[in-house]
Amino acid sequence: MTWLLLAGAIVTEVAATLSLRASEGLRKKRWIAPVIVLYLTAFGLLTIALANGMPVGIAYGIWAACGVALTAIGARVLFKEKLTPKMIVGIGLIAVGVLVIELGSQAH
Repeated sequence: MTWLLLAGAIVTEVAATLSLRASEGLRKKRWIAPVIVLYLTAFGLLTIALANGMPVGIAYGIWAACGVALTAIGARVLFKEKLTPKMIVGIGLIAVGVLVIELGSQAH
């Protein structure tokens, strides 16, 4: 259950960040409500995951790493932002890091 909550926190945080990008610095007013609701939802889901026993170091590490990778990919798809080979390697390293964190958490 905590992993689903964390996944929801990640997805909503990425959606909020991409919505913020779409808002052009909140100049497009129609994006303000989705940005606020999505960020509040992301933090709410993260809070519940932590309250249900997920260690904060694992939750935050995975949330931050996945958020960076998914936001870069989403920005490429939605906004045609640059995704260089170095960035792709970085996303791969993030994926490996998340896997190592997950495997390390199962050892305890």
